[in-house]
Amino acid sequence: MVNQRAVRQDVRVPLPDGGGSLAATVAVPEGAAPAGGRPGVVVVHEFYGVAPDMLGVLDLFAARGYTAVLPDLYSAGGRLACLAGAMHQLATGRPGRPAGIIDATRRWLAGRDDVDGDRLGVIGFCMGGGFALAYAAGAPPGVRAASVNYGAVPRDRDELRSVCPVVASYGGRDLSFRGQGRRLREHLRGLGIEHDVEVYEGSGHAFMTEGHHPVARLVAFPLRIGFDREAAGDAWRRTFAFFDTHVAGHESAG
Repeated sequence: MVNQRAVRQDVRVPLPDGGGSLAATVAVPEGAAPAGGRPGVVVVHEFYGVAPDMLGVLDLFAARGYTAVLPDLYSAGGRLACLAGAMHQLATGRPGRPAGIIDATRRWLAGRDDVDGDRLGVIGFCMGGGFALAYAAGAPPGVRAASVNYGAVPRDRDELRSVCPVVASYGGRDLSFRGQGRRLREHLRGLGIEHDVEVYEGSGHAFMTEGHHPVARLVAFPLRIGFDREAAGDAWRRTFAFFDTHVAGHESAG
């Protein structure tokens, strides 16, 4: 059902091997879950962390009947540890500490009584888009689709050989990442993995959410940061259609 009311709650997600816990926010559609549980999605935030626009993504998924959780990657070791994980991933092509955090969140989500742990997805933005793709490439249990939005893509196509179906959106004016979208499309096409990858030629970086990053707009010229309502609407339409088919298991209502 589309347009259900979302109810948010702050939670703690346990980390493996006695590593403590991290802060997270979960959004749940109002009302009782159907028999067998709802589909679930892990939302991986951009560089700016748990900002209002990232919390808004939770509400968008909950409105469509998903239980959605947003882990605060910076709450487990701080921003520098997370960024070090990003650099490790870029340098080695292998998932670093962020993948472990995402997996702990997936396990927590799958363990909820109101969630079907075999119907899960992961979505990420910017830094989180690269994390989501790298995590999905490891074929985690129950993850049926990944949404990658202006995120980094490995150069080696074989690193994505085990990835689930992917829907992705990039901005053509984003000089730093637009080539990543084209690379992702070529990788997935060559591997025969179902995908929907779109480069919106008139849009820049972070065009899908209404984030307020005035400093970034001034200093990040190659990214051309800015919300693009028309492109964002189409990107979200494609994303939800893809998740409704591959994760929830039904055709999207649009």
